[in-house]
Formats: sequence, structure tokens, C-alpha cells
Amino acid sequence: MHVVIINGSPRVQKFSNTDKIIQSFGKGLEKEGSTYELYSLSNRKEWDAAREAFVRHEQIIFALPLYVECVPAVMLEFLETLPTERQHPAQVSFILHGGFDEGHQLRLGERFLLSLPAQFGCTCGGCLVRGGSFMIRMRDDEKITKIMDQLLDSYIPMGQSFARNGNFLTPEVRKFAGLEKNPLIVRLLFPLFIKRLVRKNFDRFAKEWGCTQPLDYKPWR
Repeated sequence: MHVVIINGSPRVQKFSNTDKIIQSFGKGLEKEGSTYELYSLSNRKEWDAAREAFVRHEQIIFALPLYVECVPAVMLEFLETLPTERQHPAQVSFILHGGFDEGHQLRLGERFLLSLPAQFGCTCGGCLVRGGSFMIRMRDDEKITKIMDQLLDSYIPMGQSFARNGNFLTPEVRKFAGLEKNPLIVRLLFPLFIKRLVRKNFDRFAKEWGCTQPLDYKPWR
């Protein structure tokens, strides 16, 4: 099987969590003898080639982050340039990830994506959903690095599954999303996690980007 994977993230490859997920998923494809080619919509020079690959090939996967229920604008813009009819049959599938770790946070985006293939004369191969990807590229903390490495490695068997089954319509895909909703105790403790760990990284990013005021600075008071 040969798969065309289109990275729908607006971030360039160096900063793209989606790209890192694709690389792990691609390892799984290759373990089963499948091949893939990758196009990144953040690089507009690749749009013509990505469009041509979409028309010519039969297995297409769009991989993208969900930004608080919003599909990246760059991907929507690219979709508007695609033909709505095709000469050869094709299946379009999706890899959808996001910062929130609960499965239900991604379901609205999944529902929208599943409606798209028919608009381009394609069948739908389902959607691989997984949250908790916010800190993939935050590699300074050893604990975070270990957790994110485990998350990325989990995409390898999913690539193998897609190579074997040809879609994301299997029971294991549903399980891959993890918990639909965290237990109450986790939801109560989450704000503490944000304050101690995520805030630390936000502060570091702000300083690197030249910010001179604290993130909670409120000059209008």
C-alpha cells in the first residue's frame, strides 16, 4: 500500500507536533511494508504537488491539530482548491490530535472531518483521534520528554494497523483515543498541573520571544 499523507498544520516542520506524529505513524506503515509520501501545507510551495498526489492516489490521510474545535485555516484553504470530482476512486482518512487529553474534546472536529470525503467524491476511511499532544515539542523536562516519547511511540502500532486494514474503522482505533472524559479527581487537580508545569514553559517561551512583562500582567487595572 502507498499512502499520501498531508500535514494540515500551519506550523513549519521544525515546530510541528503533527509532523512528529506523522513520522511515528509512518514508521508503523513501513514496518508492514507500506510506503508513504508527505506534504506539509505550511509550505505553500508543496501545494501543487500535494494537489496532484491527492488526485492520483487512492489512499490519502490528512493529519492535523485541532485548535479549540477549529480546523486550521490553511487546511480549509487547501481543501477549497481540490476538485470535487475525480476519475479514480480514493479513500480519505484523518489523524486528528489536540492538546486536551480527553477524547470528547475532539469529537466535534472528528464529526466535521468525517463529512468531508464525500464532498470530493471519495470514501471515508475514518479518523484516528488522540489528545494530550500539547507538549510534544517541549523537550527540556526529562519527565515530559519520557511521556511524550511514549505518546509518539503509540502511533507506530496504529500505522501498522492502518497498513493491515486500510482504514481507521477498527475497534482498536476507538480505544486509541483513551478516556472520553477524565475522572473528577483528575479534573480537579488539572489546574494545579497547569500552574506548576505548563505555566513554567509558557514563561520560558515568553522570555525567548522578548516579552518583558509577566503573562498575568493586567495594565488596565
